[in-house]
Amino acid sequence: MEFFRRKTNINFLGIKKWTAVLSLILVLIALGSLVFKGLNWGLDFTGGYQYQLQFQSAPNIDQMNQKLDQLGLQHFDMVTFGSAKDVMLSIAPTHQEGLKASLNLLGAAGDQQLQDQYKNLIMQTFPTANMVSANFVGPQVGAELAQKGMLAMVIAVIAIMIYIGLRFEMRFAVSAAVALAHDPIIILGIFSLFNLKFDLNALAAVLAVIGYSLNDTVVVYDRIRENFRKLRQSTVTEVVNRAINDTLSRTIMTSGLTLLVVVVLFCLGGPSIHGFSLALMIGVIVGTYSSIYVAGALAVMLGLDRRALLPSQQKVDDLP
Repeated sequence: MEFFRRKTNINFLGIKKWTAVLSLILVLIALGSLVFKGLNWGLDFTGGYQYQLQFQSAPNIDQMNQKLDQLGLQHFDMVTFGSAKDVMLSIAPTHQEGLKASLNLLGAAGDQQLQDQYKNLIMQTFPTANMVSANFVGPQVGAELAQKGMLAMVIAVIAIMIYIGLRFEMRFAVSAAVALAHDPIIILGIFSLFNLKFDLNALAAVLAVIGYSLNDTVVVYDRIRENFRKLRQSTVTEVVNRAINDTLSRTIMTSGLTLLVVVVLFCLGGPSIHGFSLALMIGVIVGTYSSIYVAGALAVMLGLDRRALLPSQQKVDDLP
């Protein structure tokens, strides 16, 4: 099945210098935001207090948020789950100076005492709610999750480099690794720049994007190796351009349908998975871009040639 009736002949690598500059600017902005601004870590990473509330009828989440804002509570998260009557309220303990002042807590209060104070205040603010559960998540667990998540991304990139190097060629491996690092850096940079909450769902989406982008990259690389055998008289740039054009229909259909599903998930899936679906949306777009303009173009810039991919001809001994 083809998206285009006729084969396209777009000169993708004709603007590789401009796309390299664009990628460099985006990565520098993302890294700058991560260094100076940091990520807005979710409760999964920071630890904090989590309260499950149940109402007799579906509450107005906007009005509930306004009431909590009036208390001086700024860093919290409220989502519905299970049904519209069930609400999960999460409070990050490291950013609650305003709420502590309203509670008149002097000095260092124990976790249990502060949790009870939060519970009493929540019940006073929402008297019609039924407190189903109240839990405390320690910051040590969150720090361990963050470290393991970052370690998983590093290990994934290294393992992919080894796989690409064995299957194709080392310049392909380096290009693929740069492309795979390029995607999560930009995703994390956008989350940092716009102060979006980064939780375990968003981390799962980032790891999924690495696999999605790798799939596109391997398809393009496989077609490049195949075209090197067919197009003996073509230059490296022409061979890579032809490979990208040959896989363009597949790329558009795969990425387009995936993006459509993720957009629907973002719009209708509820606030609890907004971080996951948003990270996937960014990842599908950036991953498709990097498969063409980072993985393919960088391999050409590193000096890719047909001798590295074509099997070497063995000399035949004519002696009897």
